[in-house]
Amino acid sequence: MSPRLSRWLPEFRASLALGWPLILTNLAQLALTTTDVLLLARLSPTALAAGTLATGLYHVLSIFCLGLIAATIPMIASALGKRRHAMRDVRRTVTQGLWAAVLICLPIWLLTSNADHLLIALGQRPELAAGAFELMHTLQWALLPHLGYLVLRSFLSAMEQPRWALLVAAGAIVFNALAAWLLIFGHAGFPALGLAGAGIASTASSTLMFLGLVVVVTRQRRFRRFHLFGNLFARDRERLVAIFKLGLPIGVTLVLEALIFYGAVVMMGWIGSHALAAHAIAMQLISLCFMVPLGLGQVATVRVARAGANAAAARRAGWAAWMLGVGFMAVSALAMLTMPMVLIGAFLNVNDPANLAIVSLAVKLLACAALFQIADGAQAVSAGMLRGLHDTRVPMLLAAVGYWVLGVPFGAFLAFWVGLGGVGVWLGMATGLTIVAGLLTRRWAKLSRLAHV
Repeated sequence: MSPRLSRWLPEFRASLALGWPLILTNLAQLALTTTDVLLLARLSPTALAAGTLATGLYHVLSIFCLGLIAATIPMIASALGKRRHAMRDVRRTVTQGLWAAVLICLPIWLLTSNADHLLIALGQRPELAAGAFELMHTLQWALLPHLGYLVLRSFLSAMEQPRWALLVAAGAIVFNALAAWLLIFGHAGFPALGLAGAGIASTASSTLMFLGLVVVVTRQRRFRRFHLFGNLFARDRERLVAIFKLGLPIGVTLVLEALIFYGAVVMMGWIGSHALAAHAIAMQLISLCFMVPLGLGQVATVRVARAGANAAAARRAGWAAWMLGVGFMAVSALAMLTMPMVLIGAFLNVNDPANLAIVSLAVKLLACAALFQIADGAQAVSAGMLRGLHDTRVPMLLAAVGYWVLGVPFGAFLAFWVGLGGVGVWLGMATGLTIVAGLLTRRWAKLSRLAHV
């Protein structure tokens, strides 16, 4: 084995060992909303469209909070990499991460409590906005326990012990599927709450996930020694400000990306309910695929941060995760091009004539999605690599230019002026993602070019 290969293979193995539990945990979290979408699709096309509007808006608002909380991962990993005063620094970050979650939820709840008015202002039909609010007014309370779960998951990920979070999330999937089935349709004597039932199930599942990790970090010997809740009410303005300083640009970056997808939801709503339903199906499929590079981006953040001053190790960690993420997305793009009917069939009966218009458009949207799968993977992992270096502000600006100065206007032009409709919207998304992927990868290459590998 050549010396170069002998340095790279251990990194690939380490990335996969840390990555697969993170990827499966991401998939488990997505499965909570995917389960709701599958059940709402069985309820009615109108419920599916309204549910798509609600979950899309919730995703855009909550993704900012998730970005803020994501700052805890490199902070904890860097403290562990330095080793000196690691326990104290880790405890400070976890404690203030939980308080940051509480603080950021307050303005988000104010917005979600007026979701119907917001959707109508965005041009959605009143009946769809009313259905979306029916789901939102129960779903919104899932945010705080979900953020608490993510803070504790960040601790476990930085410790390179993410399997506990996976086990808890897997249990939550089963609970959510059962609870949603009971509450949406009213089985086994439960009231048939429809859209509101889906939100109640998600809130209960998120609470279960948070409490599950509380038990893990307070009972397991390896984690218990950090005494994560020992100074829960201690004032630590310095660490809280540090979390917001590092996390706010991450949150803005994620929102800029999420908004192009939710902007697509809004424009699909302008086109019609069939377009919105097709968009919902295609989005669920690409979201499932995206969980893999998202998890590998988290791997890159942890391993780059823990490498510390070892520039060569940090560079290998980043590029190994990047190659794995891009490679997977290339395979997923091929599947979308060659077997779209099989994928769509998981959501709708493709042989039902009533679904013909939705299925036909969904096939076209998956073809468009295949165009940006590789770019989406590259930007997700590159962003994680840069977070490992605590570099968040410049990536935020690059995302703003790529998504909103170039991608979204181009998509609107193709959709409404050229007349491509939903396909034009998705081509615009592909353009924005490709530009941002190139810019972020180039920045990582620039910052890490001095490392000798």
